[in-house]
Amino acid sequence: MINDIFQNRRYVIVTAILIVVAIFGLRLISLQIIEGKYKEGADSNAFLRKTQYPPRGLIYDRNGELLVYNKPAYDVMLIMRELKNMDTASFCSDLRITEEYFLQQMAAIKDTKKNRGYSSYTPQIFMTQLNEVDIAQIKQNIYKYNGVYIQNRTLREYVFSSAAHLLGSIGEVSRSDIEKNPYYKQGDYSGRDGVEYTYEKDLRGEKGEEILLRDAKGRIKGKYEDGKFDVSAKAGKNLTLTIDIELQRLGEKLMAGKMGSVVAIEPKTGEILCLVSNPSFDPSSLVGRQRSEYYSKLIANPNKPLYNRATQAQYSPGSTFKVVQALVELQMGGITPKTLFSCYGVASQPIKCTHSHGSPVSLLSAIEQSCNPYFWQAFRNTLEKDGYGQNNVNFKKSYEQWKEHINQFGFGVRFDDSDLYEQSKGFIPSQSYYNKYYGEKGWIALTIRSLSIGQGEVLVTPLQLCNAIAVIANSGYYISPHINHADSMKTHIHKVDVEKEYFSIVREGMQRVMERGTARHYKIPNIAMGGKTGTVQNNHGKDHAVFEGFAPLEEPKICIVALVENSGYGATWAAPIASLIMEYYLNRKIERTDLYNRMSNTVLNKSAINIAE
Repeated sequence: MINDIFQNRRYVIVTAILIVVAIFGLRLISLQIIEGKYKEGADSNAFLRKTQYPPRGLIYDRNGELLVYNKPAYDVMLIMRELKNMDTASFCSDLRITEEYFLQQMAAIKDTKKNRGYSSYTPQIFMTQLNEVDIAQIKQNIYKYNGVYIQNRTLREYVFSSAAHLLGSIGEVSRSDIEKNPYYKQGDYSGRDGVEYTYEKDLRGEKGEEILLRDAKGRIKGKYEDGKFDVSAKAGKNLTLTIDIELQRLGEKLMAGKMGSVVAIEPKTGEILCLVSNPSFDPSSLVGRQRSEYYSKLIANPNKPLYNRATQAQYSPGSTFKVVQALVELQMGGITPKTLFSCYGVASQPIKCTHSHGSPVSLLSAIEQSCNPYFWQAFRNTLEKDGYGQNNVNFKKSYEQWKEHINQFGFGVRFDDSDLYEQSKGFIPSQSYYNKYYGEKGWIALTIRSLSIGQGEVLVTPLQLCNAIAVIANSGYYISPHINHADSMKTHIHKVDVEKEYFSIVREGMQRVMERGTARHYKIPNIAMGGKTGTVQNNHGKDHAVFEGFAPLEEPKICIVALVENSGYGATWAAPIASLIMEYYLNRKIERTDLYNRMSNTVLNKSAINIAE
């Protein structure tokens, strides 16, 4: 019986504790939610808190040329509980909108599933990104509409219709942006891509707040406490880019009517001088109220104008890969500077030669004449220098060593310490890749012979290819390609395990290409330079043309890669375009006007001219 009494008391105590906990829980809910709303309402009756948006930082090119600035813009804001006896017809007329649009916007504001920050006490966005003309009439008649306010903003303005992929754009923040970062509120804007995204925190500045006092009828009576508690907005930081806007514009002019890209880098610093991707678009088209409509056009366009071909498109490098192959094969001992191989032209096996030249062939002649059989035999010797065949473990070790060397040049990897917004990794096949397709003992040098001439499974981006030329220009190192001119990257040095003496040999071979080889017609007058052409097989149409080069030969100031899709031989289109860009950068003028006119006025792809239409 005693135990039964204590048992009953235990239930009573537990019940009492649960009741107390429930009371405290309900009180907390009341304090934090219900009474919080009352407080919000009370504050709203007495104050109007207006966000002060800072001007975004300006963007300049490397020479101090202004690229991006700000222009005034305005949002129409509504405080729903203050909207009394509004003349809807007059309001719509002042804003030049239909009553149907008005009703749609009001419904969207009240839809708490979409507008999760909705409160009838706080300003809600009705219309955004209006210009002076759009807002003129409503500004004049604002006194007629209780609960309607004008919020000052800024929009981006562009001096040039160039560098759209590089600069990026501004767009409204998403729900996930708001959840990740409390700085952003519904209706805020942020960088969505390009440098606007990468340097968003620096460019955006810091928002301020102005507190205005209301009277009993809700009319604004002035600043609360004479602005004592106002917070001033802080303007965003200005940004100086590494690009030369005149070089960028020249690249875009030369690539007009063509699909492809151009990348130019200053080798000693890793600074990107121009980054052209075509088809492109005018960056000002993604500003303001037209952004949504124009963006939809760009998304729907089959030529993918939003796609940055310079950093994202992946291609077989073709013969441009041979200069890197030469360096790796020299370092690994597969060849020496004096190694000779036979070439039988189109009769060569298992890879034929596409050029007519003498035999046997030296390394310098092989680079000059782009001899496929030479580089196949050099590749085979390198992988089989310590053994031959499927059962030889040294062959696999040699392949892995070869791949590691190739990766050091920036192929098959991303530049993780770079500030470029989007990059593709490219592809250098691993042992496991070949083991999967051929079995561990099912592949030898002959199986993967296409790699020797930059075909087969290997894929690179134009950015990676240009970076590799910077390694050659620097005799063994690169600084990660980047776009912020003020940001010193000199500590970001990446060295390759290749003896310095081998670079001078390869550079001599590249000089021969420009003097009497496949690109001899496009040497810049009176300037010693190096280059390499490539014709990349394309399974979906005509071959791609590619050229890589640097100038001057001693103390190079510019490295460049030009790739023109579906245009045939590298010497036909890519080499002259790259040569003209280098000429302008070094001399600040172009003397080969006939070549310039031919390149800039030739249309290879009509759909690459005007993406908007």
